[in-house]
Amino acid sequence: MAASVSRVTSVSDEHLGLGFADGDEACLNEAYRRWGALVFTVAARRLGDAEEAKDVTQQVFVGAWRGRAGYDPRRGSLKTWIMGITHKKVADALTRRSRQVRDVEAVAVVTVPDHGQRQTSPSDSVVDYVLVSDELERLSEEQQTVLRLAFYEDLTQTQIAERTGLPLGTVKTHTRRGLMRLKKRLEVDGEAR
Repeated sequence: MAASVSRVTSVSDEHLGLGFADGDEACLNEAYRRWGALVFTVAARRLGDAEEAKDVTQQVFVGAWRGRAGYDPRRGSLKTWIMGITHKKVADALTRRSRQVRDVEAVAVVTVPDHGQRQTSPSDSVVDYVLVSDELERLSEEQQTVLRLAFYEDLTQTQIAERTGLPLGTVKTHTRRGLMRLKKRLEVDGEAR
């Protein structure tokens, strides 16, 4: 279906799906026009974060376009297929988020084993701060930058991506890998102390 953009806006959902499956870019644009707000709304409600919902919305339509060979108009509507992708991408985002929270919590609790004693003195906190700072210095420059912006400037990963010019996925990867390396190093140092 080689429809012009003006003709695509007036086609039925069924014909839109056929054109999309055939690789008609005008149909991708029309699918976004018709259902982009719905995808964003579902993502925003589930994630509670408009910036993350924007990222998910983009991922949904890019993923749908790249995976259009997997769409069969005879099995269901394009809208239903896109909403299925939306639910998967939202679930992926929630999984990444919970994994990152676990990583942060793991780093937070990996200090010196208390051997039955709780750290209460201010000097213990200073020692822990120095240990974390020293271990942070051992990470790659990219991981250091991302973690410093996240923890010391309290920036979100989206804000870090904007500030550094790195893709959001790269920021997420540096965060995860940096936290895991930091956790391993702090566990080793904690055992040595």
